[in-house]
Amino acid sequence: MPRTNNAPASRKRRKKILKLAKGYWGSRSKVYTVAKHSVEKGLQYAYRDRKAKKRTFRKLWIVRINAAARLNGTTYSKLIHALQNKGVDINRKVLASLAVENPQAFSDIVKFVSE
Repeated sequence: MPRTNNAPASRKRRKKILKLAKGYWGSRSKVYTVAKHSVEKGLQYAYRDRKAKKRTFRKLWIVRINAAARLNGTTYSKLIHALQNKGVDINRKVLASLAVENPQAFSDIVKFVSE
């Protein structure tokens, strides 16, 4: 009796990988083994960079807050410290968007906490 190889499941597994590799260059999108390595590495990068994205955006917000704070005669660290002392619970994302989109409101916050 011949050995079975469960062809439907094997084909489904391979098609899934090749579908994920769609748009890759050359054999990375055509040859199963090459595509498998590329897809696995791509998924590793995606996982890593979802974490890195959070760090990158936090850095950007801090740079924007610092620039706006310096225009208002203070520094980032002094502003954050003053916010904590006054009990103002506002996150960096909101502060940065205020600094860019509504500089007057940002200035009002700086004045309020520096009193």
